[in-house]
Amino acid sequence: MVLLLHGGREDGLEPPPALNLPSARMLPFARAIARDTAGHAVVLGSVRYRHRGWNGERDDAAQDAQRALDELSELHGPVPVVLVGHSMGGRAALRAAVHPHVRSVVGLAPWCPDGEPVAHLAGKRVVLLHGGRDRVTAPSGSQNLAARAREAGAEACTLLLPDGDHAMLRRAAAWHALTTQVVSGLLGLAPLPPLVASALTGAASEEDTSLGREVPRGPWEA
Repeated sequence: MVLLLHGGREDGLEPPPALNLPSARMLPFARAIARDTAGHAVVLGSVRYRHRGWNGERDDAAQDAQRALDELSELHGPVPVVLVGHSMGGRAALRAAVHPHVRSVVGLAPWCPDGEPVAHLAGKRVVLLHGGRDRVTAPSGSQNLAARAREAGAEACTLLLPDGDHAMLRRAAAWHALTTQVVSGLLGLAPLPPLVASALTGAASEEDTSLGREVPRGPWEA
């Protein structure tokens, strides 16, 4: 199962609007993942937030993700889940990974503030993709969280797209295709991209895995 979580705001109790750009931004990822997993028994879903913001200690987006996981588990049973979240949705995915059916998290320019919990990520795989030109969420936040997650017992890495931005519009093809390949690899449907596999298993140098490995232009941009 793959569950997508779109971005949002730090604060906002109003519901997301009908025409919601963060939600629309995830549509190309959904289409690409659906194409790549066609013919396999993979359920693809997305979380609908009740509120537009994270809203401090309420962590509304994470609560909605947990609720969606519980509902999907009732429908489909204890199947392994890969969470894919952008920005606030990335933070929600990391929090929701406490759910027992979540095996992996793919964070796209995730919001990773200092002190974000990581102990529950032990035994799980976490791949964080971040653009070097991101001015909304800090790439260093992803790098620090991945390092702490590894110390807690997770397989975790950060990959940097040096000229990528927060909206994932620069090098959009790389964002879509690399994310899709990572998801298929985490589901066990295909090999992980070598760059990701080496970073997750620790084959990359300590400097690479702590500072984030840069993603060169490659076949995912074809």
